[in-house]
Amino acid sequence: MKQKWVLIVLLLALTLTACSKAGSNGGEASSGSSPSASNGASASNSDALKVVLLIPGTLGDKSFFDAANAGLTKVKQELGAETKVIEMGTDQTKWEPTFNDVAGQDWDVIISGGSQITELLNATAEQHPDKKFINYDTDIPETAANVHAYSYATNEVSFLTGAVAALTSTSNMPNANPDKLIGFVGGMDIPGINAFLVGYIEGAKYAVPDIKVAISYAGDFANPGKGKELSLLQYNSGADVIFNVAGGTGLGVFDAAKEKKRYAIGVDSDQAAMMTGTDADKASLIVTSAIKKIDEVILSAVTKVKDGSLEMGKLEVVGIKENGVGLAENSIYANVVPEDIRTKVDEIKTKLTSGEIKVDNAMGMDTAQIDEIRNSVKP
Repeated sequence: MKQKWVLIVLLLALTLTACSKAGSNGGEASSGSSPSASNGASASNSDALKVVLLIPGTLGDKSFFDAANAGLTKVKQELGAETKVIEMGTDQTKWEPTFNDVAGQDWDVIISGGSQITELLNATAEQHPDKKFINYDTDIPETAANVHAYSYATNEVSFLTGAVAALTSTSNMPNANPDKLIGFVGGMDIPGINAFLVGYIEGAKYAVPDIKVAISYAGDFANPGKGKELSLLQYNSGADVIFNVAGGTGLGVFDAAKEKKRYAIGVDSDQAAMMTGTDADKASLIVTSAIKKIDEVILSAVTKVKDGSLEMGKLEVVGIKENGVGLAENSIYANVVPEDIRTKVDEIKTKLTSGEIKVDNAMGMDTAQIDEIRNSVKP
């Protein structure tokens, strides 16, 4: 009988130990969160800053949202913050309840980004004045008193990509053709996307005055199939390099580039670097990317929250001079793009930084003005 009781006690002890280990391993799970997110909340630490990132979409775009997630990873690693990322998906009806739910929890800093989310973020912030909110990318100047928002001079970095594209198209690079035609695939015909377009066109014309630009809008930021379809049409019409400004849809641009053995330019993140490990052949055709340094901006903002220096109720614009945007000057850029082109691009960058070159911004233009610019390079 005594042996039986000893056995029971041992079994109970083993069970309790196993449960304790299982409970100490992971981050929190919630509706809208994804196991692919690497920023689960760390073990409880009352002194650590608690930071949550709300993605108005899903991770895996190798662009805008992945760059934000990389920023949150840096916040966790470099600042010791407790962090969590929640993927809210593309159903916008689910965004507001998620925001309200998260704002009612004990997070110190709530981060999200994109002009589509700005109105909701500001409204939620106004209802929770004790919280600090960061909007890592918006083109809307209005901000609530407890929000710090960022906008990027995408017209400036797109000027550089336009120069790269035009010079690539007119070069002796192996996948370039004699046609002076480059391409642009945008997610939607909206001011934020056209800010890229106008800079791209002006930079291309600065480098090659008689360049032509094929322009397509997918009407969607999460449809790679549509991105590939539009890109194939442009490549087949003679374009030899296409600038992707279409989020997840833009992944189809790279599929088309690989199929047609033509060049492409990425956006928001260093998209070649993000693909090198999974598809080196595809990555080698992405000659550069127009980078918004979203990860560094998020890290900087949270660092300033931690030390109390972040100015709230403000929209901050960061451009080439502020190191908020720039080209991906990776090993592919160095090895694939000829030195003479890279030298010319560096000269243009210096002139942009000094203010010698001024780039127009579609954010202040009406439809007629944008149409005039588009028509100036119509094939």
